Amino acid sequence: MIPYGSLVVYVTPMGRRYVKRLTNGQDWHGNDGILYAADVAEAEFGAVLRTHQGVPVQIQEATLRDRLKGIKRQTQIIYPKDIAYICLHLGAGPGRTIIEAGCGSGGLTTALSWFCGPTGRVVSHDSREEFLQLARRNLEWAGVGENVELHHRDVTQGFAVSGADALFLDVRTPWECLEHCAAAVRPGASLGFLLPTVDQVGKLLLGLERGSFADVEVCEILIRRWKPVADRLRPEDRMTAHTGFLVFCRQQERCADFEALGPKGTRERKQEAARVQRMQANLTISAKDPLEKENF
Repeated sequence: MIPYGSLVVYVTPMGRRYVKRLTNGQDWHGNDGILYAADVAEAEFGAVLRTHQGVPVQIQEATLRDRLKGIKRQTQIIYPKDIAYICLHLGAGPGRTIIEAGCGSGGLTTALSWFCGPTGRVVSHDSREEFLQLARRNLEWAGVGENVELHHRDVTQGFAVSGADALFLDVRTPWECLEHCAAAVRPGASLGFLLPTVDQVGKLLLGLERGSFADVEVCEILIRRWKPVADRLRPEDRMTAHTGFLVFCRQQERCADFEALGPKGTRERKQEAARVQRMQANLTISAKDPLEKENF
């Protein structure tokens, strides 16, 4: 028996997937015919039902991935392949408090709410009221969100909470928020950022090296699927490639002695010399003109 109110995935013989909420009296209408809600409610997940035209349709339970793919969008959402890695890096789970900024349509917000559960807390921010309203509707549709706070706020002016366990920013200029980020999380917390271009990543890295951040990672995640044919196994003709750059770090006080003891080859010595030169140049500019430092 499938309870009314459940999110159900209808899979057609052509491979199309439709995520719909099972509601009493509201039948599912597709190109292959009608599936009656009463018949779906009498079935089990994994069953195959037939429309009034006799076309078989698979009935599946909606996973988190299905919910993410089915939300309404006014913005580009973060892809499930990236969301999974983000949630692992942030340690999303029961009892954790996670800050998010730039919630947009609420894709990552939905996943964070799912993983944090009733004992966790997700504090999300966006500068546009219409996106917050859309995110709330999507959270309710996906059956999550009771542990989510949505704040209409420009995070360049600070966050709504402090002492969080982790923080993720999906905003255009995250380097302008780094001081507020450090103040919003507990010592040692994980921070993550999503950026679309190399130039933005470079500016963020410069900002991170000037602040109390360490353990920096920059990556992108690619998925190449294979055709599941046992005797003719080969890659699909298309793949989900670059969708954005992910940057992760820890809120960590810098220690010159710790950094000096790290292994350094020729490349690392050159990189360290360049970093020291940048820091010295920044201090010189700051001493001459504090306003010029902001544009350096």
